[in-house]
Amino acid sequence: MNAVAGQHNGDRILGGLCPAGLDGRLVGVVLALLGLGLVMVTSSSMTIADRHTGNPFYYTVRQGIYMLVGVSLALAIMRVRLVHWQRASMVGLFLALALLLVVLVPGVGRNINGSTRWIGFGPINLQVSEPAKLLLMIYLAGYLVRRGEEVRSQASGFLKPLAVIGVACVLLLMEPDFGTAVVLLATALAMMFLGGVRWWQFALLVGGALLVLSVLAVSSPYRLQRLTTFLNPWADPFSSGFQLTQSLIAFGRGGWFGVGLGNSIQKLFYLPEAHTDFLMAVLAEELGLAGVLSVIAMYAYLVWKAFAIGAVAERVGDAFGAYLSYGIGTWLGLQSSINMGVNMGLLPTKGLTLPLLSYGGSSLITTCVAVALLLRVDYESRCSVHSLPGGAGTKRRRGSGTRPGRRR
Repeated sequence: MNAVAGQHNGDRILGGLCPAGLDGRLVGVVLALLGLGLVMVTSSSMTIADRHTGNPFYYTVRQGIYMLVGVSLALAIMRVRLVHWQRASMVGLFLALALLLVVLVPGVGRNINGSTRWIGFGPINLQVSEPAKLLLMIYLAGYLVRRGEEVRSQASGFLKPLAVIGVACVLLLMEPDFGTAVVLLATALAMMFLGGVRWWQFALLVGGALLVLSVLAVSSPYRLQRLTTFLNPWADPFSSGFQLTQSLIAFGRGGWFGVGLGNSIQKLFYLPEAHTDFLMAVLAEELGLAGVLSVIAMYAYLVWKAFAIGAVAERVGDAFGAYLSYGIGTWLGLQSSINMGVNMGLLPTKGLTLPLLSYGGSSLITTCVAVALLLRVDYESRCSVHSLPGGAGTKRRRGSGTRPGRRR
């Protein structure tokens, strides 16, 4: 480990010799999304919770517990130096693949609504694709640092990790979880692009991925039905198009400023999965266009900040932190965009949650960990800047000496 990284050996967040602290704006936006999510989960789930459990705050209490676990875990993660994550990236790969395999074992994975995506631990269900996504990004960031020159100069350099990601996507499709497979593959391609893959090679990769995904989309009857329903949900508004038409009605009722918090009609058993996949529709109905634009602005800031953190990490020589930040930013941007696009009828229905807002412990806790890693990258990068004469950047590289590739 080089001198830049060594200067922080023993430093603690918000303490030690480093004057850098946490980014208050980033923390504020994340907390705002978490708080808004808890409010909207409460509003959208009270009726269904009361009917199924007799407790209107059933989902609220569980979401609050998930938030506490996620924030507590994030505080712990922020104290772990990035070099430890880099060294453990291969372990993370094997753990991710093991989770995706175990959930497919009969009797282990829980089948809910036709998909086997969860492993049960008593009353708690772990959706394995959520931690697997983050672990695979950590692996890919570590690989791009170790094999950066090979990625930029040889076809084998980028085909090897894509083969691993391909295996993970196949396992996801077996659950089936098409939406997560798309997000994971797109994020991996974006990270490879930033790693310096040549333009023509990247174009072939993207073209091949689009072709494969298109074939998969039309080869399965239920995926094909979702695709055709998305194109014209009003053709069958009481069957295949019911969920999307109810979501569009919710957006239409919201107007400029909404009908008021708690006053949604569509959440009253009209809109299925109102507190999970279609939370944005309830938010649009109750808070209107103003609320929707505010949420979009917060996600846009979160994604922009992730890339800004990655750029600073690149300047100070932290290639692993840069790749990881770019990956997390791409993932959060894609998943939030897809979820909102589905709710607005712009994309086919996918079982993807809205990060930090939708109900779900696996998604919420994993996203909190991802944000903690972003904050850790930002902290170490600013510590590196403060530790140099005049706060200038440096060309010295951490780990293997590689850095994010420049476009050719």
